[in-house]
Amino acid sequence: MKKVQTADWKRAVLRIGGTALFLAAVPFAAFYIMQFLFGGLPWEYSFWVALGNALCVGVIYYPLCALTGRPVLSGLAVEILAGIWGAANYYVAQFRGNPVLPWDFTSLGTAAAVSGTYRFDVTWRMLLILAVTGLLAAAAAAGRKRQWFRLRVWGRIAVLACGLFCMNTVFRTDRLKQMGVSADVWDQAGAYLERGMAGAFVSNLKFLNVEVPENYSPERAEELLMEASAAADGEEGTRLAAAGDPVPETETEAVRPHIIAIMNESWADFEEFGNLSLTSEVMEFIRTMDGAKGHAYTSVFGAGTSASEFEFLTGSTMAFLPPGSIPYQQYILEPSESLASVLKENGYTCLAFHPGEESSWQRNQAYPLLGFDQFKCGEDMDVAAEESHGYINDRSDFAQLIWEFEHRRPGEKLFLFNVTIQSHGSYTDPDYPAKVQLAEEPGKYPMAEQYLTLVKETDQAFEELIRYFEEQEEPVLIVMFGDHQPSVEQRFLDEAYGVKQKDMTMAQYMGKFRVPFVIWSNYGLNAEAPEITSLNFLGQYVLDCAGIERGEYGDFLREFQKEIPALTFSGYFDRTGKAHSHLETNKWEEKIGEYETVQYYQMFEKGK
Repeated sequence: MKKVQTADWKRAVLRIGGTALFLAAVPFAAFYIMQFLFGGLPWEYSFWVALGNALCVGVIYYPLCALTGRPVLSGLAVEILAGIWGAANYYVAQFRGNPVLPWDFTSLGTAAAVSGTYRFDVTWRMLLILAVTGLLAAAAAAGRKRQWFRLRVWGRIAVLACGLFCMNTVFRTDRLKQMGVSADVWDQAGAYLERGMAGAFVSNLKFLNVEVPENYSPERAEELLMEASAAADGEEGTRLAAAGDPVPETETEAVRPHIIAIMNESWADFEEFGNLSLTSEVMEFIRTMDGAKGHAYTSVFGAGTSASEFEFLTGSTMAFLPPGSIPYQQYILEPSESLASVLKENGYTCLAFHPGEESSWQRNQAYPLLGFDQFKCGEDMDVAAEESHGYINDRSDFAQLIWEFEHRRPGEKLFLFNVTIQSHGSYTDPDYPAKVQLAEEPGKYPMAEQYLTLVKETDQAFEELIRYFEEQEEPVLIVMFGDHQPSVEQRFLDEAYGVKQKDMTMAQYMGKFRVPFVIWSNYGLNAEAPEITSLNFLGQYVLDCAGIERGEYGDFLREFQKEIPALTFSGYFDRTGKAHSHLETNKWEEKIGEYETVQYYQMFEKGK
């Protein structure tokens, strides 16, 4: 009898021990699967990093076990989810440079709208994980009748307690950071790879909310705005940014032009770095045309179009918002000041046009709140829509702008804001031949060559647009600028910049966020482009060129720009032209803090 009891006891211990070991192993296995698919290898991670990420997986796995009572089936489901999560992050990082971030789930419709143009290649890592998962599923099915595959009441209570422990550790303490697991707002992909994508994703959740600036008060914000307005009133009739030439008030106010602002998708100027030799110049017309031309700094790279248009339209910067924020979806929830609202107060009719999906980035909801009278998307076009590499091209896009101009009401002043889509990634369309290549190594960078061919198309289409408006009698002011640089081969980017990213100085790093702009008018533009600027200041500069008063927020931005002419999420330049990281401690912190205070007031408290 004692031998039987001993044997039963041993079997019970083995069953409980085996179940406990299995329950502990599943989250670790899920971590290694997702990292393997993203490019990591198991032995590259310390125990603490693995543990921190396993705790994040446990937040899902253990409650699922408690709910179903089936640890193996729940484990199989979690491993499959880990594989999907790892593959999703791999593809997204390949396409745009950043992996999946918490706020991306608010823009799934936008992602779906453009996903058809990307190529999803299956890697050997994916095939290996798929095979291993299939074997595990077969083993689970073969042994599904074994008792240790099920949890009884006390077992369910125990795993639920484990889930609660994981939640407490992950969401309510700073333990993850102590384990070496954290997000990196400057290199999200690197953090996902080196610190674990589960833990890095969870660490990013804290950035969903905008923090109140240090020592903030509405009274202080209003005081700063009043000081800037007083300084602007004291300046002798200037309408241009500090880098431009003063224009007499009577001269600028005599002309109230129609204003066309074109934010051109992924428009970048890689030739400006002086390291590329191409078979054909891609900006031949733009480089030789009249007008104010220069380069501006943006807060995003490879993706994030709506962030750039938010900066241009509002004068606010992504530098003071959580990394990866989508302002249209998160913060523009009620009427907000913008170029459109300012121009509307000055008698303009404000129209927005984007030849893509109406709901992309929730523009259809944000634009009316920013002051636009009408928004047209691709399906609303009044002209024939032709495509280049799967997207409506700039020639058709610009033809729609001409249509809007020709169909305006008598005496109506137009502000047309246009976001193009032609040069959107990816750049892998087999039916779109590249006509621009590297002179010495043709075919080496097929994505970059397809992209450069698209840029040349833009140059040709823009020339047609300018030629049309040269013949118009009514004054027209046109600005075109890029939203961000494209996500193409990293080796091409290294070659274009003349330096690898790991070896970049701060100024060279800021070059990744540098885009061209051109401002032209058919009545003669007496203005010089600022040597250094960023998109949040460029929109205000356009108002100056058009002779439109900025408003008190614009006055503040003018005064701020005298000290810091460019400020983005990625960094900033001081008045001497030196580039700085936001991680630095220096004399500019107080000035930047003033901007943050005023922006917070403008976005979240003014008029509330």
